[in-house]
Amino acid sequence: MEWSDTGIVLSAKKHGETSAIVTLLTKHHGRHAGLVRGGSRKRIQGILQPGNLVDARWRARLIEHLGAFSLDLVTSYGTPLLLSPGPLAALTSACALSEAALPERQPNQPIFDGLNFLLQSLIEEYWPKIYVKWELGLLSELGFGLDFSKCGATGQKSDLKYVSPKSGRAVSESVAEPYKDRLLPLPPFLIDSDAAPKTPEMLQALILTGYFLENHVFAQRPGGMPNARQRLTDIFS
Repeated sequence: MEWSDTGIVLSAKKHGETSAIVTLLTKHHGRHAGLVRGGSRKRIQGILQPGNLVDARWRARLIEHLGAFSLDLVTSYGTPLLLSPGPLAALTSACALSEAALPERQPNQPIFDGLNFLLQSLIEEYWPKIYVKWELGLLSELGFGLDFSKCGATGQKSDLKYVSPKSGRAVSESVAEPYKDRLLPLPPFLIDSDAAPKTPEMLQALILTGYFLENHVFAQRPGGMPNARQRLTDIFS
């Protein structure tokens, strides 16, 4: 068995003395792991950094085998971020979430395209908004989409201030009044395409998406939500 694809490195773990098991998010083959021989060598380690875009070739005798990767670097998204703690934490979080949340070997090009766009955007000042939008897209692709288009109780499209933790739908200020302590704040930039998030709003947004990731995606998974996601939240705390 053999295929070639474009992939984003999600992780690389040492295997034996000289090799590494590398997990990619590929454009056409989904989340896919493979052995990289010589992965402990310094030259190859540079290719295996999370967030790198690579050309990948996978070979195995049978489709169910782990198989081996041959990788060529296309773009290193992480290198320009080494002195930028926030964007670098976002890259690490996105890669960790993708590895932990996505089913193995199930193609999903929208998720690949979304992650690739996010990684390209991390050098821009508006990266926090793109990051939260990416998490919302991930939730949607996994079957837990949130709806901020109108109030879930009345259908009105204005004065949306909260989100129901049960339904994932927006709630207007008037409806929310008696239940505010049980609802999640809805940051304005998530419903206003022209608005830029302020630090407190970004924290609210990460708490919002984090709630649904924790309770709907990772609740039944060993280890829960990756620690890298909490480190990103801590930057805005």
